[in-house]
Amino acid sequence: MSNVSELKASLREKVGTGESRMHRRNNLIPGVIYGEKKDPILINIDVKTLKKEIENPGFFSKQYDVNIDGDKQRVLAKDIQLHPVKESLVHIDFLRIGKNTKVTVFVPVKFKNENLCDGLKQGGVINVVRREVELKSPVDSIPSVLEADLTGLQIGDSIHISSIKLAEDVIPVISDRDFTIATIAPPTVMKVEEEKVDEESEETDSKDSTAESEKQDDKKDEGKQSEEKKEN
Repeated sequence: MSNVSELKASLREKVGTGESRMHRRNNLIPGVIYGEKKDPILINIDVKTLKKEIENPGFFSKQYDVNIDGDKQRVLAKDIQLHPVKESLVHIDFLRIGKNTKVTVFVPVKFKNENLCDGLKQGGVINVVRREVELKSPVDSIPSVLEADLTGLQIGDSIHISSIKLAEDVIPVISDRDFTIATIAPPTVMKVEEEKVDEESEETDSKDSTAESEKQDDKKDEGKQSEEKKEN
């Protein structure tokens, strides 16, 4: 289950582009809390605090208590808007959740026991197909991460969603196939070394060919000089 963190916020009484710009100049990000068939609440959140949370893995699957002057609202982050050019935070949407609310969330994948993976010991690499998985889950059952165990995997092996333990009431959105999370791919160093050897071989052949051509040209020049001397 996800841990619940607290975010402090203040009420935002006025709406409009001008008001939002003013709040952002004061290092506050406008937001809204909606859902559960209740009226939406307009809020502001400190930009530094919000950025710090967004940088953490699993931000969109983590529950928060938004504290508005002592009134706490249990929420999930649903969307953030960024400036199209500056890519700075512009707005954030929170979904209000209740005890029995079911939600669709993206949960990050964490790989464990890399030191026990035979394929990695042999020089293989983890080819990550999905860094996060979309799940349908009751809010009280949302996992903070999905753990993929690499123990004993060989080069060429794959990790599928069926190998990750989920609670009975947590279901992948993709339900028609046992989709791949990651694979243990062959090492890439050997290919690079082979390419270098081929390049060096081509350079050597080219140099040898050039040297041989120069030798033949020198012989031709010597022959011409000898013929000129005989004529003289």
